[in-house]
Amino acid sequence: MITVVLLALVAGSLVFTLLAMEAARRYMAHRRPGAGLRQPISILKPLAGLDEGLEENLRSFFTQDYPDFEILLAVSTEADASLPLARRMQAEFPHIPCRIVITGEPPYPNRKVASIHAMAQQARHDLLLMSDSDIRVTSDMLSRIDAEFSSPTLMLTTCPYRAVPGNSPWSKLEAVMMNTEFLAGILTARLLEGMRFAVGPTIACRKQALQAIGGFETLRDFLAEDFVFGQRVAEAGLEVGLSAYVVEHRIGSASFRHNADHRLRWVRSTRRSRPAGYAGQLFTYPVPLAMLLTAWSLSWWPVLALAVALRLTSAWQTAVLILKDPIIKRAPLLVPLQDVLSFAFWLAGFLGNTIHWRGKTFYLERDGRFRQL
Repeated sequence: MITVVLLALVAGSLVFTLLAMEAARRYMAHRRPGAGLRQPISILKPLAGLDEGLEENLRSFFTQDYPDFEILLAVSTEADASLPLARRMQAEFPHIPCRIVITGEPPYPNRKVASIHAMAQQARHDLLLMSDSDIRVTSDMLSRIDAEFSSPTLMLTTCPYRAVPGNSPWSKLEAVMMNTEFLAGILTARLLEGMRFAVGPTIACRKQALQAIGGFETLRDFLAEDFVFGQRVAEAGLEVGLSAYVVEHRIGSASFRHNADHRLRWVRSTRRSRPAGYAGQLFTYPVPLAMLLTAWSLSWWPVLALAVALRLTSAWQTAVLILKDPIIKRAPLLVPLQDVLSFAFWLAGFLGNTIHWRGKTFYLERDGRFRQL
């Protein structure tokens, strides 16, 4: 009986892997837009402390090769450690319209939502680009986004991201997860049901998308505000897309504890936001499931070999062909190692309803909302 159950789980996970490979192929084959309209763009940057590489990240936005854009930088208080750097950037690039918004301490848990809500209210332009402080881009980023929004029906798009780790082994494994497992899940969901969600640290939208959900502040109690944002925009009947432009997500040199807190925050928030989808993530782990089958009976080792081969092929598509990630190119065997670690955190995600975020502890409600303890 155990053999039958394990075989069924492995078979399901291999089907998912094949779907992920087809989803990646279709994404790469999708026709990219041509020239854009050169429409003005407002860049919204929430800041909180001095992240590793923050100056270079900000500089990449100030040096865009684009004729008409403004940058808004938001901090909660005058005491924020990133404020002097924000003012220095403002002085270094006087030809770039830039405003610093002091939001004050938000009366609700999600500080990022408070920052973006305050900046969106002051943004002069219709097309908004919301990007986290740990994002770095090339100088043609705004031109690429502008070209995609030459479509009058597109209201929101998510930028895929290539995780760039620091020096710690834990951040490298987290980058492998983001660049293979996470993107594969996004592409497969896009294949099966279209883009009915938004993810990640860089989202572009028209103000009409914000108006359709009643303003960004309506997301203030959700931990996964990006997912809920895209979901609500899609439910309003507006078009949500997945951008062809890949940003760099600089995740820094995380210790094991920091990495574990981050992963538990992600899995627990996913479980609360999408409980059925979270349970279905079991089928995204072909290698750990095949390892369990082989441990139960060594005669099934060819299934494990097949699972490893398909998983490495899928990881190569997403990480190397789409994201241009050098880690997987140099060390592909990090993928099965990371998959085992990710499987362990997925199991841990079923236990507990608290998360740690920026030195504070929060409780996750059943509908994905959260509150500080």
